[in-house]
Amino acid sequence: MLAKKGLAVSPSPTLVIDSKAKELKSRGVDVISFGAGEPDFDTPAHIREAAIAAINEGHTRYTPASGTRELKEAICRKLERENGLHYTPADIVVSNGAKHSLSNAFAAILNPGDEVMVPVPYWVSYPELVKLSDGIPVAVETREKNAFKVTIPDLKKAWSTRTKALVLNSPGNPTGQIYTREELEVLGYYCLEHDIFIITDEIYERLVYDGIPYTSVASLGQDLKELTVLINGVSKSYAMTGWRIGYAAASPEIARVMGAIQSHATSNPNSIAQMAALAALDGPQECLAEMLLAFAERRKYMYQRIQGMPFLRALQPQGAFYVFVNIAEALGKTHGGKVVADSDDFAARLLEEKKVAVVPGTGFGSPHGMRLSYASSMENIEKGLDRLELFLKELQ
Repeated sequence: MLAKKGLAVSPSPTLVIDSKAKELKSRGVDVISFGAGEPDFDTPAHIREAAIAAINEGHTRYTPASGTRELKEAICRKLERENGLHYTPADIVVSNGAKHSLSNAFAAILNPGDEVMVPVPYWVSYPELVKLSDGIPVAVETREKNAFKVTIPDLKKAWSTRTKALVLNSPGNPTGQIYTREELEVLGYYCLEHDIFIITDEIYERLVYDGIPYTSVASLGQDLKELTVLINGVSKSYAMTGWRIGYAAASPEIARVMGAIQSHATSNPNSIAQMAALAALDGPQECLAEMLLAFAERRKYMYQRIQGMPFLRALQPQGAFYVFVNIAEALGKTHGGKVVADSDDFAARLLEEKKVAVVPGTGFGSPHGMRLSYASSMENIEKGLDRLELFLKELQ
């Protein structure tokens, strides 16, 4: 008999879609994928060169389990410089990607039966990571009119005496929406009042458009900082998804537990990747501006095209590199004589018939939505949207 906990966990739908698209491409099929949650740019040259130098200089042995002191100090400098947050190396745990940092955080704070409030739509892994740490994910329904951002009335409906933590993701995946300072202050006060930990996933914080100011909830006061576990990494901002370096900043007590868990689960993060991450954080930052400029152009084009398509509507994303699309009006219609039943069916039919891969909203807790990534070339985006529009015009 296999473990009930393991059997209860669903595979990541974003990785499943990406895998299907890549498998079709390997067979020579002309597939356009909007599924990828990673930049299409190469890792900047100075970061690659730092990794090569690290290999040649012999940085190939174990490091401390929670990361090198040099990288932790660089993370502290980054948080002070960009977020107005003062942490020490003892507050930092470097892990094998931000997903691993989230896993460590839930493992450190949750006891069996503890509840974690997860605003909908959510990144697909949040509920599964909570379950893996014996917690209970509680979906917090949000509304499109509030830009899918959670409000106090939403929290009150989901809160119980077993509530242990709230997950915040800003800019959000899949919506690309950003919480304002004022919104975070209101939510933070509620969490302080009810002694609720805040797990803030800030992996997309450098990918923000239109000059929108970014605020980390941990920067809003010492009391809030002590309740907050800040998750970030280098994957999205520096096009380093495959390098697998994420980090958490938390109170020393939480960081100590997270580090102890990691020491037994995985030992240290990759030593070479840590040296590359150090170069990313302390090195030239022009590469971020170049990527952001390209993402901004693609975002504008994709959003405008979607707004002009039948049966679809979307909010303009403020950050990250996704557009979350409401497809409710398309569901129940027929294509080729067959009814399009739900978002899973919509995505499957689109991939099968038009060779376009999107991520259905069911994985995000929103069965009437789908996520499109614009972390792809403009040529691919144009071609993929042409195919999507043709599919929609064929619906009856």
